[in-house]
Amino acid sequence: MSQELMIDTELQAGKDLAWWLYIGHALSFLFTLGMISFIPLIINYIKRPDTFGTFVHSHHTWQIRSFWWYLVWMLVGAVLWMTLLGIPAAMLVWACAWLWKAYRLLRGFLDLNGNKAMPV
Repeated sequence: MSQELMIDTELQAGKDLAWWLYIGHALSFLFTLGMISFIPLIINYIKRPDTFGTFVHSHHTWQIRSFWWYLVWMLVGAVLWMTLLGIPAAMLVWACAWLWKAYRLLRGFLDLNGNKAMPV
């Protein structure tokens, strides 16, 4: 006898939406370096309460935190860029922020597909 994970339709709908939001964040990240990522962010904030008590709730929180920390590090890089000596540091900060955001998106996407909660 095989074991199957049964997910109710409301949870599956929340999971599907979180999946699409990961896609939205990733497309924004790849094509605009996250400049239009506020669109999926707003949807994360609106839909997160609907998933309270499920593993999907942690994915909304993960995406929200990823957005804000990425924004902070991009702004730190912008401040460093304003000084001639800070330009190499800014480029390093931006590269690290990009890699970190890519990791967060990939890990969240994979854990969502595996029905795992995120460590938030």
